[in-house]
Amino acid sequence: MPVITIEGPKLTKEQKEELVKAVAEDASRIMGLPVEAMVTIIREVEAENVGTGNILLCNRK
Repeated sequence: MPVITIEGPKLTKEQKEELVKAVAEDASRIMGLPVEAMVTIIREVEAENVGTGNILLCNRK
């Protein structure tokens, strides 16, 4: 059972549904496994919890 983890910004429920559908279907096709075998985990990360270089993402202009 492949586990696909996506980390990114906060998404709406509708965006999550679309993302999970697209990722699971593509991974299923590429891996030759049934789509039901795919597990997708979405981790929402706030911009204040991400640093790029030496600054927080929320402080980038």
